[in-house]
Amino acid sequence: MRRRGRGVKESPASYRSFGEKEGLALEFKRATNRLPGSFFETVCAFLNMDGGLIVLGVEDDGRVSGVDPGAVARIKAEIASLSNNPQKLDPPYLLFPHEEQIGDRWIVKVQVPASSQVHEVDGAAFLRSQDGDYRIRGMNQLAGLMNRKLSFFTEQRVLPFLGMPDLDPRLFEKARKLMLGRMPQHPWAELPSEELLRVAGFVRKDFSTGKPGYTLAAALMFGTDETIQSVAPGYKFDALLRRRDTERYDDRLTVRTNLIDAFDLLMGFVEKHLDDPFYMEGVTSISLRSIIFRELVANIIAHREYTSAAPATMAIYRDRVEFKNPNVPHYHGRIDPNRFTPYPKNPTLCKFMVQIGRYEELGSGVRKVNLYLPRYAPGAGRPTFEDGDLFAVTVPLEVETTPEVTPEVTPEVTPEVVKMLAAIQGEMGRREIQAQLGLNDEKHFREHYQQPAVAQGLVEMTIPAKPNSRMQKYRLTDNGRAVHRKRAGLPGLGEP
Repeated sequence: MRRRGRGVKESPASYRSFGEKEGLALEFKRATNRLPGSFFETVCAFLNMDGGLIVLGVEDDGRVSGVDPGAVARIKAEIASLSNNPQKLDPPYLLFPHEEQIGDRWIVKVQVPASSQVHEVDGAAFLRSQDGDYRIRGMNQLAGLMNRKLSFFTEQRVLPFLGMPDLDPRLFEKARKLMLGRMPQHPWAELPSEELLRVAGFVRKDFSTGKPGYTLAAALMFGTDETIQSVAPGYKFDALLRRRDTERYDDRLTVRTNLIDAFDLLMGFVEKHLDDPFYMEGVTSISLRSIIFRELVANIIAHREYTSAAPATMAIYRDRVEFKNPNVPHYHGRIDPNRFTPYPKNPTLCKFMVQIGRYEELGSGVRKVNLYLPRYAPGAGRPTFEDGDLFAVTVPLEVETTPEVTPEVTPEVTPEVVKMLAAIQGEMGRREIQAQLGLNDEKHFREHYQQPAVAQGLVEMTIPAKPNSRMQKYRLTDNGRAVHRKRAGLPGLGEP
């Protein structure tokens, strides 16, 4: 067993604390300029158990030692490459590392979800305990892990009589085109269909017969409509428009087909009945409707309990959109977007939806909806996420014409934007503002400070016709000055 206490480490007194302690779902690892040798053992243990967060560049006692800035990109690329390599992690599970700056040091965070499969690293499977990661020894432990996963991850149930004739060849071709659209040289795109199913995790060993077979997830993703209704008779998505008739519906779409086409059908219903206001992020026009509702549609597809007879529903009302999904709850009650560990209901389906570009990563939906909804429906409030036997999401919308929001009650001004308003004196260039804020990362400044402030009309460019001009400077608008004075506790203009 790998215990904690991996030797005494000397750390400068100036180290900042990460603020949390290691445990079942949190692991710190020193990583000055290379990936730690035990990294994938912890990845394997988290995948096999309940998931967790690995933080590179933090000592066992929580002090931030940091990752060399020049090594961050290389370590991230190595994690992404090795996590998708069956010679290292079998079966593969693509991970998405993120860098983050704490003070003057960099760390790399890797969120590892629970998996519906049993994973091995270099031929050995690992589990997680309070003492750390330990290797599975003996068939009894392995059988216990298999049974535990099957009781929750029903997508992994082997369907002994399911074969290639029950699957739709058209869907394999559509999936390959989607993969290539996401990644021009996707390693799965040239695989034969049977090999694609194996690599993507849709084939597993049936321990009652000792033979491999296709799973329920394979039928849901690639099955003909007849196959799907045979193996999952309760599966249905109901999309309802309830603007006038809130008891029944004004329009309805019932979806019982494969999950690749189901996504397109549900998004088509969204596009038919919800507006898509013009919005610029920096110098690029983006679809807020697509960003928000692609996440939510992908969520009800990826996390539905497909053995339940209850339908998953999406209902569009005059003032809100509601999503309800049959669920086997891992948490209970309302989810705090700032403090939650995402837990996948159907990891194989999630992983494949990432590969075809329908899903980004675990937990991205909660973050993105909270980020972009205030821009899609200003003043409408925050979305809510409730976990229970039905996973419920409520997305508030503008009722009609939103009254002009005064600076005193602007709800979407983030702490980062408030800091930027306080930093700007007169007209200042980007580098000047970053220096004033003590920020080195241009991308972080642009995404979390500059773009939100400009989008909200609090900061304006001095050369708006040439956003990328080297002479570009920024200044506060009247609204920006009012918000700054209000947040700083200063009297408004004209007040004593």
